[in-house]
Amino acid sequence: MKSRIPVILLACGSFNPITNMHMRLFEVARDHLHQTGRYQVIEGIMSPVNDNYGKKGLVSARHRIAMAKLALETSDWIRVDPWESKQDTWTETVKVLRGNSHKSYRSGDPTYRGLDLAQLQLKQALLARLGLQVINPLQSSLGVHKSRLFLNQKVPGLPELKLLCGADFLQTFKTPNLWKEEDIQEIVEKFGLVCISRAGSDPSQYIKDSALLTQFQHNIFLVKEWIQNEISATQIRSALCRGLSVKYLLPDSVIAYIAQHNIYTEESERRNEGDLLQPLKLHSTGVTPLSD
Repeated sequence: MKSRIPVILLACGSFNPITNMHMRLFEVARDHLHQTGRYQVIEGIMSPVNDNYGKKGLVSARHRIAMAKLALETSDWIRVDPWESKQDTWTETVKVLRGNSHKSYRSGDPTYRGLDLAQLQLKQALLARLGLQVINPLQSSLGVHKSRLFLNQKVPGLPELKLLCGADFLQTFKTPNLWKEEDIQEIVEKFGLVCISRAGSDPSQYIKDSALLTQFQHNIFLVKEWIQNEISATQIRSALCRGLSVKYLLPDSVIAYIAQHNIYTEESERRNEGDLLQPLKLHSTGVTPLSD
């Protein structure tokens, strides 16, 4: 494993609630990357979306983060990052990637499991020789991006950050006003995607239909999940609202938390009903969030 490229997997999403399928995505992706013989996955990160995203039935990030932390208590390599959910408004996915890439390189921040201080200092020296700024850990995680450190420079020995998703995620790139073209390019060119197949989606066709995705298809990893797991968070919420059992679909700790706080109700499912998603609002009007 020592000669392999270290990789950090980042998954952005609602996690409303976190399901066993969400956690399986990480395990399947790690297996696939390890089997290539080129990569070593050293960490997984879940980043729950901000409450202002505007998705129907989206409950408070406070609860979604708490449930994710409970679910991941059994994992020794996946963690929850609350940064995205704690921002004043919705944050574009590419900025979440930049922020996590930036934090991975930050001076004195032992983000990667299994790497000792001497190895981290060596990586910092590599960055310095390349003219990249080494960031003080006390500085804001997104306040010093002008060094272009966040662009996931592929420096030998440094971790690569990749966006983990279901394969149907590629199809969302075609939705008008949901994504900015330059953001899609930065994601696939500078970071890369690891896409797990799901029933009814044809990710290879989505790539063929897009000149941009075709150009950077070498940086898109299509992973086949042989044990199909089609757990839907939407269907789980519907079952909970009807008082039906969801045991074995969610971790028991998450089920207990949901019951304790009475999170999913007919009222919660009406939240944001009829609203446009925040990216659709912003991109259709030409307004964009404040830059880093």
